[in-house]
Amino acid sequence: MKRPASADPERPFGVANTSSFISRSPAETRTFACTLARSAPDGTVFALCGDLGSGKTCFAQGLALALGIDQPVTSPTFALIREYRGTPRRFAHIDLYRLDSASDLDALGIDDYLEPDGLAAFEWADRMPAIFPDGTVWVRIESLDRAEERRIAVKKTV
Repeated sequence: MKRPASADPERPFGVANTSSFISRSPAETRTFACTLARSAPDGTVFALCGDLGSGKTCFAQGLALALGIDQPVTSPTFALIREYRGTPRRFAHIDLYRLDSASDLDALGIDDYLEPDGLAAFEWADRMPAIFPDGTVWVRIESLDRAEERRIAVKKTV
């Protein structure tokens, strides 16, 4: 996997807490996410943003891979929340696309996922950015000109 110039395995977000990566395939997207997850401490929240089909679920699959999750990780669009048990950490995969308000979030017990025991990934996070705590890792995935090519921009809030 080609690393972004600012990436360092011990400090994946670089000095300025940002990095960018060009992925040329779903496998590279998963590998990049896996690398980030391996160095992320328990309690890390990943806020995933991007158009439909940009690769948010593919990125979440890479996070799960780093946690030793061997079951299929699929989009939580209709379930809203999918939880997986890793070795030894847990992974929560949440979709905000169909939610409209804070009351929807309260009904799901979303606070438990904003301070996870393990890691959490929220798809469509840009629909409700105000809910995310400091320290959230924001991931924006953009489709580029070539069919499977994506720009993945990562920024950790302080």
